[in-house]
Amino acid sequence: MAAGGLDERKIEEIVARVLDRLGGGPTRAPAPRTPAAGIEPPAAAGKPGVPRGTNGVYADADQAAQAARRAFEHNERTPVAVRIKMVEAMRRAVLASNEALSRYAVDETGLGRYEDKLAKNRLVAEKTPGCEILRAVAYTGDDGLMLTERAPYGVLLAVTPTTNPTETIVCNAIGMVAAGNAVVFNVHPSAAQTCNWCVHLLNEAIQAAGGPRDVVVSIERPTVESAQLLMKHPLVRLVVVTGGPVVVKQAMNSGKKVIAAGPGNPPAVVDETANLDKAADAIVRGASLDNNIVCIAEKEIIAVDSIASELIRRLESRPVLRLDARQVRALEGVILEGDHVNKAWVGKDAGLIAQQIGVSGHGHDLRLLLCEVEEGHPFVQHELLMPVLPLFRVSGAADAVAAALRVEHGFHHTATMHSRNVDHMAAMARMCNCSIFVKNDASYAGLGLGGEGYTSFTIASPTGEGLTTAVHFTRERRCTLKDAFRFV
Repeated sequence: MAAGGLDERKIEEIVARVLDRLGGGPTRAPAPRTPAAGIEPPAAAGKPGVPRGTNGVYADADQAAQAARRAFEHNERTPVAVRIKMVEAMRRAVLASNEALSRYAVDETGLGRYEDKLAKNRLVAEKTPGCEILRAVAYTGDDGLMLTERAPYGVLLAVTPTTNPTETIVCNAIGMVAAGNAVVFNVHPSAAQTCNWCVHLLNEAIQAAGGPRDVVVSIERPTVESAQLLMKHPLVRLVVVTGGPVVVKQAMNSGKKVIAAGPGNPPAVVDETANLDKAADAIVRGASLDNNIVCIAEKEIIAVDSIASELIRRLESRPVLRLDARQVRALEGVILEGDHVNKAWVGKDAGLIAQQIGVSGHGHDLRLLLCEVEEGHPFVQHELLMPVLPLFRVSGAADAVAAALRVEHGFHHTATMHSRNVDHMAAMARMCNCSIFVKNDASYAGLGLGGEGYTSFTIASPTGEGLTTAVHFTRERRCTLKDAFRFV
């Protein structure tokens, strides 16, 4: 250990960077950090009880980008068979550590429900597509052969949210690494310790499967400034953002290609033909998933007037507390701050929120607070991201679809409909123009949780990719051979 508490390796890194800037020495990247043999004890300034990740975790944005670039050069040359093993190892690592990842995410962020995070982590580990989705396409004819393959971009930046911290990392990492890239994660500061430990686990799994080190890296103490630096970093080829409108706007101004997953305000339409028991059950399951912090979760109910009262009765038969008009007014003072949502209550349990308006006796088992309001009410217009579900009435199915378009605010993210009228469902599917449209089930069926298809936790509505996979993290390359290899 050198004087002043810096070890020799750190001194070498500093000297190399100074020489590079002054032009007094050969260009040299910072020395890579030695992978940790295990997991270090929690950092003094970190969340108590959450392990400190070290494998693939770097002190600053430039170090992380440099490490990812070296890793990309290795990953690009890695045989596909090894990459397949890497992805499978990542899946196993997440499943083996799911209980800890889920618990740490709740402990560090204070958001959501442990049991629901278990289901979400399992979903991304099992149903995020890997190398198998990257298929070559060939055309043959009188003029020969044309082959199109999917190639990696290089170093990717992924900005991830506090709402789905480990799920987004796992989903992005599987797709990006399977495509041959390396990725730098600038995670939400409120979830940094858990996310860095997740990155640590993924690196251990990749390396144990014979893959290169540092194909997945993160920054120990991420900030808005580190995200902005990485968005414009010369080594970053593609920016992938999962977050709110502010960070999406910043990414769009980066000058890089961007895949952006922005906000949503998903409506749940219930028409006069719906099976009300099934509709109530699905809405409660979907809207209460992880205390409603998932972007696809139902944020408001639009009920045709002729069935609205009966639907409310069916909802009340479940772990749902209906608030009266006085309680709704009191709740406004708790979860709203002027024209904004009070972030202190995002992702908190319904029972805890109810206590703030003097309604006690409800514990963790209470899933939702139901409020009947008008369409213009702030609970309808804002994406609350908490287990408070507003309901408003309309005269018929056509009015319901029109209202759904209004309250979804043109995000084109997610919408659901409960109906037995095929024409109604077809009309809403066309009109809502959303990345995800679910008929007669909870919204999360659209993520493949209880529904068919693969999953993704980066749903790129603003930039149009929809549920992103490894395909979206690649670019097309074409190779043409004239007058040969057509054998039919």
